Amino acid sequence: MQDRVSSTNPDNEQSEETVMQDWTKDYMFGYQFLNGCNPVMITKCVNLPKNFPVTHEMVKGFLKTGVTLQEELKAGNIYIADYKILDGVPTSSSQRYLAAPICLLYKDRLDQIVPIAIQLSQNRNGETSPIFVPSDNEYDWMLAKMWVKSADFIVHQLVTHLLKTHLISEVFEMAMYRQLSAVHSVYKLLKPHIRFTIAINAAAREKLFNEGGIFSQFSSLDRAGMNTVMQSAMKTLTYESLCFPEAIKARGMEDLPKYYYRDDGMKIWEAINRFVSAVVKIYYDSDEAVQKDAEIQEFVKDVSFGMNNSGKFQKSLKTREDLSEYLTVVIFTSSAQHAAVNFGQFEWYGWIPNSPSTMRKPPPEQKGQVDMKYIKESLPDRGCSSLVLGTVWALSQFQKNELFLGTYPDMCFTEQPVKEAIKTFQMKLHEVTNNIKSRNEGLTMEYCYLSPDKIPNSVAI
Repeated sequence: MQDRVSSTNPDNEQSEETVMQDWTKDYMFGYQFLNGCNPVMITKCVNLPKNFPVTHEMVKGFLKTGVTLQEELKAGNIYIADYKILDGVPTSSSQRYLAAPICLLYKDRLDQIVPIAIQLSQNRNGETSPIFVPSDNEYDWMLAKMWVKSADFIVHQLVTHLLKTHLISEVFEMAMYRQLSAVHSVYKLLKPHIRFTIAINAAAREKLFNEGGIFSQFSSLDRAGMNTVMQSAMKTLTYESLCFPEAIKARGMEDLPKYYYRDDGMKIWEAINRFVSAVVKIYYDSDEAVQKDAEIQEFVKDVSFGMNNSGKFQKSLKTREDLSEYLTVVIFTSSAQHAAVNFGQFEWYGWIPNSPSTMRKPPPEQKGQVDMKYIKESLPDRGCSSLVLGTVWALSQFQKNELFLGTYPDMCFTEQPVKEAIKTFQMKLHEVTNNIKSRNEGLTMEYCYLSPDKIPNSVAI
């Protein structure tokens, strides 16, 4: 792998300052569910979970005047982030703690997402797991939000980032090498999007996620705990969940304002899909041609095997449209999705209280017993914090000679129609980049993670 240099960006520096200044504010807490490092946890809430007994009386002071919680649920203004995947996961030591919180969020009259209720466990017992609300003691509410962000840090790193971009991309890469010949059109199409992935994953296994590795040093989990979380995530992983439009729809997030991850992601998905469809039509003149391509069918079957979840991934493709969507998933996951959940890590995690990697004191079981001293003693210590800072800084850097989406310097295709398709793809990406730049000029905090000129072709860091 190449040397890496900082993706120096004065706008990012400005955002980091804003995070440090406003991290305790509810608007900043809510904003990160939409456009932070982990923009995939928030889901529209139609019915409250039975183990999260929030009542109208608890939250009425934070809703629009004269509107009930039930009415806001029906209106689609209530959202939820549930970290049940962490419930019961063992911690690495008795001095490090982990929670499985549930957070209720509200779209207010300013179209901001703000928290209105937090429960720090999956247990509905109010005596040991109270529901915190914004009108509680300042330190109670601050600590409750920190616990949510700490859980979010763990899920982001292990599931959203490691499993659903790095490891999934490796499955696609291994299947490609095993089943597609180097002269196959799909091999040529995917080759730029698997660059360095196996190498970076090998380094991650050796240094970050091994027993006693960096992640276990700054988080609450050892190797066994990490495996528990990712095995749970694999049970719900489906092919459909990797299709960006379907994933957004499944969470009920189609219409929420200021969700730039969704808006930019849809543009990138559509651009990739249009490009891939054009290439597929050049090499396959019918659906039958796809069905008869033994290499493609074995490639898909191999991916299904590699996911260890064969019932939720196709074992064959029947149409050109199916093939186009499948290849869009491969390219989008290894480029845009990884960029969206990776390159903002220093910006959002560089200020440790905003997203603590672990907590040194247990979650409070009663209200009114927390002060700033307790909060400071709950946060990671200096050594742990330094390790987090170094890690997220390194992970947020581009390669010295990065190849961004739409860049194909090693031209594998010789056919003129494919070259024209690539040019059209590049023009579309340039258009999207300009649109995002214009949009960002009107924002206090720019959202750049899915700007095509900042999306590497592959998972390489």
